[in-house]
Amino acid sequence: MFIKPSNRIRESEITPESVYRERRRFMQLTLGAGALAAASGAGAKPGFVADAGAAVGPDWLKQKIAGAEPYGEKVTDKLTPYEHVTSYNNFYEFGYDKSDPAKHSGTLQPHPWKVEIAGHAEKTGAFNLEDLLAKVTLRERVYRLRCVEAWSMVIPWVGFELGELLKQFKPTSRAKYVAFTTLLDSKQMPEQASRFSTIDWPYREGLRIDEAMNPLTLLAVGLYGKPLPNQNGAPLRLVVPWKYGFKSIKSIVKIEFTEKQPGTSWNVRAPNEYGFYANVNPEVDHPRWSQASERRLPSGLFSPNIIDTQMFNGYADEVAHLYKGMDLRKHY
Repeated sequence: MFIKPSNRIRESEITPESVYRERRRFMQLTLGAGALAAASGAGAKPGFVADAGAAVGPDWLKQKIAGAEPYGEKVTDKLTPYEHVTSYNNFYEFGYDKSDPAKHSGTLQPHPWKVEIAGHAEKTGAFNLEDLLAKVTLRERVYRLRCVEAWSMVIPWVGFELGELLKQFKPTSRAKYVAFTTLLDSKQMPEQASRFSTIDWPYREGLRIDEAMNPLTLLAVGLYGKPLPNQNGAPLRLVVPWKYGFKSIKSIVKIEFTEKQPGTSWNVRAPNEYGFYANVNPEVDHPRWSQASERRLPSGLFSPNIIDTQMFNGYADEVAHLYKGMDLRKHY
């Protein structure tokens, strides 16, 4: 499923699609050269982010991403430049400033990687990432990303529908929710060992099963035609475009089918500020940030690029039915 015409991004924000397509073609042509450099010792150490623009990964993943199905409709959002997407991040396992993840996430080793599937399903176990990806179809998806801090981006992800993966494990009738867990390893994620941290590690998130199965819900392995950089959640992160960004958990190591609503990190830490649902809603403010508008990056002092926030981040046609009859002020 792709974004319906009513939810496309404004024509005034258009960026030439040919710019991204040419960049993607260039990346495909340079895969072979990158593999040769790695074989000769000239390539970057796996998992090391040399700068905000660096993205490394094994050849099999680069080739899988290069073969992803292209986005099926003309994109009319102006894409957030790669250097902004990869240098302005919240990933508190590596620090609390927006630039910290790009600076400090070189300690993360995202390959090889295993994901545990657990809970109420007929098939469970630990699986290599490459085995999971072998059974799904990678697609390009251009989505808005809206942070609860009132800034936003437009990102061309490469990933696959979460529901496509979950169905393979045959969840039972007791599976009402899907819980996600980030890697717990203070050697790779140093801030997990900080005595000043207020988060109960590892980071956790969750969705209702129908939210998880919605075709918009994505597990991403790349962006801009490249493997995910460490600071963006390598090698596997959730992308739920109608929810605030903190729902899109990074560096996932466990996916569990649960009967009860799982505890999620920010909701447990501050339930008066962060609801379990976290749907983008311009009418429900965070105690510290109005949600009526947002700052679309890139943005500066003299060109702040402030735009109105859309209900469900502009994806109401696809997801509003999931919340029919719910009080979205109570279930925020």
